[in-house]
Amino acid sequence: MNDPEILLSCGQWSARTAPWGASLRSLEWRGLPVATGYLGREDKCGGEGDVLVPFPGRIAGARYDFQGDIHQLEPTDSGGVHAIHGFVRNCEWSVTGQSVSSVSYLLEFAGAPGYPFPLEISLVYTLDDSGLTCSTTVRNIGAGDAPVAVGFHPYFTVGTERIDDAVLSMPFRSVLEFDNLIPTGRVLGVEEAGVDWRAGRRVGTTFIDNCFLEPARDPDGLVRVVLRGPDRRVVVWMDSSYDYCVLFTGDTLPARLNRKALAIEPMSCGSDAFHHPAWGLRVLAPGGMFHGTWGVGADTG
Repeated sequence: MNDPEILLSCGQWSARTAPWGASLRSLEWRGLPVATGYLGREDKCGGEGDVLVPFPGRIAGARYDFQGDIHQLEPTDSGGVHAIHGFVRNCEWSVTGQSVSSVSYLLEFAGAPGYPFPLEISLVYTLDDSGLTCSTTVRNIGAGDAPVAVGFHPYFTVGTERIDDAVLSMPFRSVLEFDNLIPTGRVLGVEEAGVDWRAGRRVGTTFIDNCFLEPARDPDGLVRVVLRGPDRRVVVWMDSSYDYCVLFTGDTLPARLNRKALAIEPMSCGSDAFHHPAWGLRVLAPGGMFHGTWGVGADTG
């Protein structure tokens, strides 16, 4: 199967991306893996490197009400009950611009069963001396309002055999309470929920598959999730468009990713936001746009 990839490089950084899903297939710094890599779409594991539009996470029951109309989606999670992670990760995107260190992708998404809202989605990956930047714009090209959210699904490594030995700093104050990976509607403090990494500590043996919210942003307006290992520190930063973040230790995945890397997933909304629109769901009027930027840096700190 033809599955082209586009290699980016700048200084100490390199990355592989692909038009299939506009996916991030690897990211390296000084020849060391930062975001885990795979070759060919069949080798992807656990949503690795996926772009999640128009919803990240699950929509409970694959069914939702938008402005008084009930929409039924195809159940796409492994249990065949819920819809998961949108539609565009399985689409062929167009390459609209390319250089040694940057690539631009575009998708005119016509909608899908249960989501009759056409969107124009553009995404740009850029490497510079500080690392990777990913900028995304979603525009409603339909005649009516559209519910829209944006997320990403990269997995990060800092060279430890298992993610247990990495040190995590996660500056988010709250977490959604889950029941079988579906939010109950309750928001808990991270200390109460037992997932408090604000001061930085080893991941340990904790199973994490949680959606965090209420970030403590730095003075520049960015929130930074930091993962430390013996020879590198990886920083995942998000601008104000991404107020939510899922962490996943990969316990349910095959050996290549089973607690070998940590998914740090920038999200513009909370899980199941189509049922809880106050958790960051955007409603774009015709011609309306969402724009957000996140990125990755690394050092020896």
